[in-house]
Amino acid sequence: MIWTIVITALVSVLAVVLAMNFATPEKKLERKIEHRYSVADPQFRRELGVMLGPGIVAGNKVTDLQNGHEIFPAMLAAVASAQKTITFETYIYWSGEVGQKMADALSERARAGVKVNVMLDWAGSIKMENALLEQMETAGVVVHRYRPLHWYNLGRLNNRTHRKLLVIDGRIGFTGGVGIADQWSGQAQDPDHWRDMHFRIEGPVVAQIQAAFNDNWIKTTGEVLNGADYFPPLQPAGTTDAHLFISSPAGGSESMHLMYLMCIAAAEHSIDLEASYFVPDTLITKALLAARQRGVRIRIVVPGEHIDSATVRIASKREWGELLLGGVEIYEYKPTMLHNKLLIVDGEMVSVGSTNFDIRSFRLNDEASLNIYDRDFATRMTQIFEQDLKPTKRYTHEMWQKRPLKEKFAEKVLIPIKSQL
Repeated sequence: MIWTIVITALVSVLAVVLAMNFATPEKKLERKIEHRYSVADPQFRRELGVMLGPGIVAGNKVTDLQNGHEIFPAMLAAVASAQKTITFETYIYWSGEVGQKMADALSERARAGVKVNVMLDWAGSIKMENALLEQMETAGVVVHRYRPLHWYNLGRLNNRTHRKLLVIDGRIGFTGGVGIADQWSGQAQDPDHWRDMHFRIEGPVVAQIQAAFNDNWIKTTGEVLNGADYFPPLQPAGTTDAHLFISSPAGGSESMHLMYLMCIAAAEHSIDLEASYFVPDTLITKALLAARQRGVRIRIVVPGEHIDSATVRIASKREWGELLLGGVEIYEYKPTMLHNKLLIVDGEMVSVGSTNFDIRSFRLNDEASLNIYDRDFATRMTQIFEQDLKPTKRYTHEMWQKRPLKEKFAEKVLIPIKSQL
């Protein structure tokens, strides 16, 4: 009798903990945003600048880096140039050649007297060998894990930091989609080497990237990293307007969702989207279809058979029927895993960063996105988009109708856990 009560109680507790991890924030967007102005209208920038967080600042330079053969040398060179501070936050950090090189670079700077602070997501870095952590800590790198496994945070274990942020001396910033793992090395030349982008940033917006790092550093350590070594005066480095904003379940959980909805609602000519995980909710679907009715051309590139999450691929396709009938163009990237997160609207603005186009990124993860308002940069990113479009296969409504019965059944099974994919 007593054991029955104990077991029942334990099962009940586990059920509650599981439910807490599945829960998304109470307050969420419920109504479609209407088309009131274009992306080129000053009102668009005015509203995004105040509704998403930090205001849009001028005078920035953003350089795109394509695949690991460009990304990692640029990041390692920036780390090697650090004189005062390095702040680094990432979701994936695994062992391997890339992980070793980054650990070596961070350790060398710490031994040279640079203040090096590293935030690794506990779940994302679970494949990281202790030897790498010990190497960095022995050298003087301050390393913290974000939300490690403890009994008192089991209810929030599913809320991870998915941000990818690197700031050097408060003056040079990086963000984008890459993790620290060998899958991101090379030139996306085969299925073992992923397609991805990262961005090197200079100018006043770097202070916003530093503030984004501070957000989770404070949550984890209670320490504020401030002073001129972290937030120096920043002079204009280019002519690009930009801002970096964050979201998390603890606050601003709908920022990313709102950003996508506002951009789609403002579009008048074109929406080009690359999404490594494309699982739109009802609001996003309605917004895309409304944009199509306004005559907006919508092209979406998603992973093909090479994807690291088969469940995402299955859950994603369930939503494609209505979009395909509405004239949305969906293309599957064939060569390797496509891990890009890229949105281009009307050749006017670009959004990049860590945010995936799914409910998990919108409501459960801690994310960071950089919005760039610059026609020249949008033109450059459109060229990259067109290049990525070449090795794809267009997915038609007829193909969607003929998908296997086992896929259709799996789609229905996955509905209750869509937010977890």
